[in-house]
Amino acid sequence: MTKRKLERFAELIHFENVIQPMQEEYIPVTYKYKGKWKSEYFNNSNPVVLELGCGKGEYTVGLAEKYPDINFIGIDIKGERIWKGSKFALDNQLKNVAFLRTRIEFINFFFDKDEVSEIWITFPDPQPNKPRIKKRLTSKQFLENYRMILKKDGIIHLKTDNEFLFDFTLDVIKEGNHQLIFKTKDLYNAGHDDDNLSIRTYYEQMFLEKKISICYLKFRL
Repeated sequence: MTKRKLERFAELIHFENVIQPMQEEYIPVTYKYKGKWKSEYFNNSNPVVLELGCGKGEYTVGLAEKYPDINFIGIDIKGERIWKGSKFALDNQLKNVAFLRTRIEFINFFFDKDEVSEIWITFPDPQPNKPRIKKRLTSKQFLENYRMILKKDGIIHLKTDNEFLFDFTLDVIKEGNHQLIFKTKDLYNAGHDDDNLSIRTYYEQMFLEKKISICYLKFRL
């Protein structure tokens, strides 16, 4: 492990907007903020929006800057990645931002029924090998987990450079009779008018510089 990583891990311990629960804190019991993120963590009654596999947290902090009356939580297992977004939020006094360091498959230990209003999945690992299907963040198994915490009309967004994952997700939406709202395999030439889609992650900018088109899906369960 590099010196920089060690330094950032040490800093994260003291970042007030980063939550790093030990596994024994939430398995098999319910985590202390489950059902209480608004009242006991953010101290307000505003909606909660998640960025799953948030990486450096570009969408978490980008949306938080645009919408101060919404609570945003970035979730990732990689501490060094979370460090950048969490530090930006602290430096810019974004009080509506938190980062949760855990695996996405544990999400139901942390959030209660109808607690989440919206989910963003930004450039996840496509897990291309067939044995890894259950690891894809838009697999049937993960969508069922999201259903347990999303409000009835809650929206899921997927941004990816990977056409295979895009097509796979379309199939999952069709097979599950979910509501497809919008789809495109070339986001920045699709004529969309949603300014939120213009937020670019580190990986997205890298893909665009390589002339790789960005795919986008918007749907409800």
